Amino acid sequence: MFELGTSLREARVRQGLDVPQAELATKIRAKYLRALEAEQFDALPADTYVKGFLRAYADFLGLDGQLYVDEYDSRFIPDAFDGEPAPRRSAQRQHELSFERRAVVLALVGVAALAALVIVAWKFGGSPPSAPSVLPGASSAPKGLVFSGAGTYVQVRSASRGGKLLYEGTLQGGELNAVAGSRFWILVRHPHALRMTLDGKAVSLPARATLRVIVTPTSTSLAG
Repeated sequence: MFELGTSLREARVRQGLDVPQAELATKIRAKYLRALEAEQFDALPADTYVKGFLRAYADFLGLDGQLYVDEYDSRFIPDAFDGEPAPRRSAQRQHELSFERRAVVLALVGVAALAALVIVAWKFGGSPPSAPSVLPGASSAPKGLVFSGAGTYVQVRSASRGGKLLYEGTLQGGELNAVAGSRFWILVRHPHALRMTLDGKAVSLPARATLRVIVTPTSTSLAG
């Protein structure tokens, strides 16, 4: 047994992240992240979303999300055979959370539908959607940095680590992002299915869970 909230908070602090940065990267509201770190699970909409948020937050921090879900189940979800129903939330609490539940469900349905369309387009269109050779409506290779993936945290700055922030967030499946320029400082965490091109040419990245690189039209090199 281990403390779920304490280990999440310590992992975040070790990486030099504050809660607003984690909120931006995971797309999970800050009040829910704080509730997870404080183990105030009643502040979240329902057990299904507690486990989903717990898994996503742990994975983002480089932890084993499934291990956290299993620990939550063992401590807070009663066994089906023990004959004791799970505590029910009050009608007032259910009413307060109904809108948020509907919003989350609609968002999940939308993401699933978009992913299905992307898969169909990829399968029958003849080329992967994450690294197109030509952007829709364009007659030549796309200019600038173009990237896509699923579950990968990406931070892009102009020229160097201290340069202007051009993009920051966790990539969603089927989402294509582009920023203009020719020299970039890039931070990547958990590069699952990451596709990246610069001026239409594929960018080859080292196989690391976390990496920082400088990318230009002629080279890709490790950065501090």
